[in-house]
Amino acid sequence: MINDLTGQGASSIPKYAAGGAGSNKQFDKNIGRVTSVAEDAQVGYLFQTSVTGALSHLTRDVYVYLPPQYFQKLYAHYKFPVIELLHGSPGNPQAWVDVMGVIPTFLNLLETHPTDAAVLVMPDTDGGKQYGLQCLNDPGGIQDMTFVAQDVPEAIARIARVQPPGRAWGLAGYSEGGYCTANIALQDPKGYGAAGVLSGYFSPTLSLVPEGNKPGAKPHRVDVFLGRPALQLVNTPWQYITQVPINDQLPAFWLAAGAQNKQDIAAAANFRQLLRTRLANVPSVIIPGGGHQGSVWRAALGPMLSWMTPQLAEQAAKADAAAARAAARAAAERKAHATKPLPSRTPAVPRKQ
Repeated sequence: MINDLTGQGASSIPKYAAGGAGSNKQFDKNIGRVTSVAEDAQVGYLFQTSVTGALSHLTRDVYVYLPPQYFQKLYAHYKFPVIELLHGSPGNPQAWVDVMGVIPTFLNLLETHPTDAAVLVMPDTDGGKQYGLQCLNDPGGIQDMTFVAQDVPEAIARIARVQPPGRAWGLAGYSEGGYCTANIALQDPKGYGAAGVLSGYFSPTLSLVPEGNKPGAKPHRVDVFLGRPALQLVNTPWQYITQVPINDQLPAFWLAAGAQNKQDIAAAANFRQLLRTRLANVPSVIIPGGGHQGSVWRAALGPMLSWMTPQLAEQAAKADAAAARAAARAAAERKAHATKPLPSRTPAVPRKQ
């Protein structure tokens, strides 16, 4: 069943139209009509949708994996945490399924930790394998970070039974996606509760953008922050970490690098040292037997998910409990208002003629 689910080509992955303001309940009904709930309760359900960003005005494909628990009665009213997974360059969302093997890796974790289930969201961060936008908001062009960090979370939270963007959302990526993760997590600390950086870098390189900022156009290399030192600093995580406002609570961070890539190891070690001025515990893992490559990221994926998912599940449980308390208070207030006797009216005294 897992092979059937994860080995299919992009053209055969079911598509779901996410347009409009559909409710979570309507989405669950629609999914139930086109798939086997009994099978999905065993292996989960992978589909793709197209998100048009209200803020970025970008339209791109997003892969979404609903875990088995999403279809189980025990979790029928549970709003799941989310992990947004960012691919490298060249790459696309399908790489998380075909190359990284994220679904069987996640299912193995859930066999022993079913309560740590989360929805996996895999957006197209570049708009095509020929580009490398690095999830940056180009001052004169494509607003890539806005799409990844705002438009995608808002769209998924609108259609699926998940927590709203916040501490119950996680972010993780490899290579370029690792840089994206570190950069977004520092700039939008309220949007995520945990960040996993696999062989990421911590300073932007030249971006591969479409000419004229037109999707499908010929790619060319450009420094999107040329002549804008303030924006360059904000988008350089190893520098900006010292500038993040002290009142901002940073997400938890987890770092990994391949043992054979000294540059990745040094970059991770330096960033970890800087992070520890704000976070007491920053796990860092060195993966033996590889450098900056897929085998390293696949080996790091399981440990990263094992670290991240319990934290997100805890945040989701807190959010659900708070929502239940608020609903109970509102119900009690409505009941009290309904049973409260109306004030008696004093009969009017007739006026003397």
